[in-house]
Amino acid sequence: MHTSFTDQLAGLDLAGFSIGPAPVTSTDFPVREAVVQTLEGVWSDLFALFSGTALEVDAEDLGWAFVNLFHRSAQRKATSLDRATDEVRALVATADGSEIHTHELETQVERAQCAESAMLALEEMREVAAALYLNEFGSSWKPVSSSRFNHGAMLTSALVEGRDFMRARAEAKRRAAMPEGMPVVFAGGRIRHATEEDALTFANNVWATLDKVRDRVADMVLIHGGDTKGVDRLASSWAERRQVPQVTFSLDMRLGARAGFKRNERMLSLDPRYVIAFPGNGVLERLVIEAKTRRITVVDRRGPLGTSPKAVPPSSE
Repeated sequence: MHTSFTDQLAGLDLAGFSIGPAPVTSTDFPVREAVVQTLEGVWSDLFALFSGTALEVDAEDLGWAFVNLFHRSAQRKATSLDRATDEVRALVATADGSEIHTHELETQVERAQCAESAMLALEEMREVAAALYLNEFGSSWKPVSSSRFNHGAMLTSALVEGRDFMRARAEAKRRAAMPEGMPVVFAGGRIRHATEEDALTFANNVWATLDKVRDRVADMVLIHGGDTKGVDRLASSWAERRQVPQVTFSLDMRLGARAGFKRNERMLSLDPRYVIAFPGNGVLERLVIEAKTRRITVVDRRGPLGTSPKAVPPSSE
């Protein structure tokens, strides 16, 4: 009597058996050299296509979207990793020592590590693309409404006990959210310059100041407001070039006129080694006053074109 494959499966005892995605190891992902070569080629061809056309004015927006492709994909993998980690946590909580339970736990840890490996690979691609964006447009790439985490130090061994995996996962998330090091607050406003030469002088003064501070604080973490149209953009580009970790505190617009002062409080709560101040508004003035009250050293560059006010000669009038 002929039986279908479905009938044969129905006659088997498949209790406790499930079909899931096959484990993936980190060696299954593209090597960094191939990623760099491929993305550089795509980027070069893409922007050569825009050059001299009506799309040239939209090039920066398109470049941002290119980097964001990898960022969004990495976020989705991070969400999958969080779900798998929750499953591991639930299985650890209900551990009964049985062979079936142990197998399920090992399978969930494997799946979590698969998602982790994919997330790390996509984050690396994003960082390569972000470096191309920086070289092309001179500014650091920043997502619109989320953080740019880099989980490169996460645990990726082949087999990990459930509790150890959860501890490693929590520690890696903490390190990604707040890099280890000494905070240095950078602040300044949006400034219009009379000439391109003035703008270049100002930008050079920003970078030179940051270099001098970094000479004193080797493990510096740059804290700033993340304004992509103000002096924060120069500081962010400097940090990207120098591979200095950054933490941005954007304004909470729900607070209205108090938003800037609340951001000051949040940045100073990190107990920074220095506050670097370039020309800005009254909110920045309050930041400088409060920093001095807390005995935090202020590197004051609120003079003309980002120089020290003490270097400005007194008026002869």
